[in-house]
Amino acid sequence: MSKYSALFEDEDDVFLGSPESKLMDVIFTANNDVVRHDLAEFIRTRAAFEIMLAEKVGEDFADNLRTFMFERADDIETKTKSLYIELMGDIVSKSE
Repeated sequence: MSKYSALFEDEDDVFLGSPESKLMDVIFTANNDVVRHDLAEFIRTRAAFEIMLAEKVGEDFADNLRTFMFERADDIETKTKSLYIELMGDIVSKSE
């Protein structure tokens, strides 16, 4: 279970919008250098995950990934929301 899952029970009451929309608000209002740094780090991490997947599963990991995403859609949705909140927190805490 995600460390932020309790916040998703009624996300509109907590955030007055979805975690995605709140992250977008933060991205467009936060310090540009902080946002650039955190987005670059996100892309770097994604690249590492893709390399790791290719090594563990094989170069055709995309098919396996699509199947996994279909089979675990609810878990992925919860984790996605958690990552939005985590990135938003990182940006906000560095921008202050």
